Amino acid sequence: MSAAFEIKGWCPGALRPMESGDGLVVRVRPHGGCLSPAEAMAIAEGARLHGNGLIDLTSRANLQIRGVRPEGHLPLLQALAAHGLIDGDPAFEARRNIIVTPLGEGEARAETLEMARRLEAGLSTGPDLPGKFGFAVDTGPARVLATAPADIRIERDAAGRLLVRPDGAPTGLSADASDAADLALRMARWFVASGGVVKGRGRMARHLAAGARLDPALSGPVRPAEATVPTVGPRAEGVLVGAAFGQLEAQALAALAGLGREIRVTPWRMLLVVGPQDVPAVAGLTLLPGDPLLAVSACSGAPACPQALAPTRGFARHLAPFIPPGRHLHVSGCAKGCARQEASDVTLCATSSGFDLILKGTVRDVPARFALSETGIRANPQSVFEPA
Repeated sequence: MSAAFEIKGWCPGALRPMESGDGLVVRVRPHGGCLSPAEAMAIAEGARLHGNGLIDLTSRANLQIRGVRPEGHLPLLQALAAHGLIDGDPAFEARRNIIVTPLGEGEARAETLEMARRLEAGLSTGPDLPGKFGFAVDTGPARVLATAPADIRIERDAAGRLLVRPDGAPTGLSADASDAADLALRMARWFVASGGVVKGRGRMARHLAAGARLDPALSGPVRPAEATVPTVGPRAEGVLVGAAFGQLEAQALAALAGLGREIRVTPWRMLLVVGPQDVPAVAGLTLLPGDPLLAVSACSGAPACPQALAPTRGFARHLAPFIPPGRHLHVSGCAKGCARQEASDVTLCATSSGFDLILKGTVRDVPARFALSETGIRANPQSVFEPA
């Protein structure tokens, strides 16, 4: 498998954008994972005026405005700042990696947002964490962020009680709403003090797997509740709408903003439109749980990403109708696997010689077959789902 790619070790932000094949990538981190109609419209207008009109929904429940021209970066920041969508400095922006469950209503929802607010306030003064280190506030009516990338998790147990758990550990420490954020911050400070950061990088699960022993005052025996992952369609809070490959056009976000409702960003390539369950059809978005495009992950691919060794999304779109029910396909432009870090039933990873095929794994696992041609796979799509 080819290793001709560069691991950045950090995520783009608004103040610190990342250069890509289609221009600058400007990431917006909504506070509490929520967008007001005005905030959503500002992002849509920014993408239309200063980018290429495309917006990514990331696995960290952020939005990325793509194709921003260098001369458009400052005007875009000014427009976003007018709606409170920009942080005060790049260091705080980089630390504010918080995924908030989109689920919940009433007092329970208010409690979740207050925990996220306290966590955000604590991060404003440190600690100095790696760029990909993050937190999950998974305190809704069901545990739904288990597969979302996070290093410290505020969750609920089977009885609905709160706990704080380091990623990579099976159990966590009991907490209540008033101290959960503080416990999470103390755990983050322990991570730094115990040597979890090496050359500016580090993840909690890897640190624990390497033998680090968590401070006994921060460990506990409480197991989190069983995890689920919502699907598109109506639910108690409103309607979940899906975006193929986690990407939508600016006019699609503007159409949702025009409904005049709160929009919650999720890590599942979906947006939750809060309120009545009468969301109209919007071009490029789906309300169908069985839509085959929701069963495939694909990064931007070439030429949008300079590190990708092949185009991906047209290929993935061609293969989507052939994915067997209940299975997932990941098409990756290189061995970084940006679109999906967890295992897939079938992964096709582009190399300089074609696509390697990995079964029941990730781009980091040993392929079952090497150097398959896109032409050959297109001619016989079933071959990758039922290989000889």
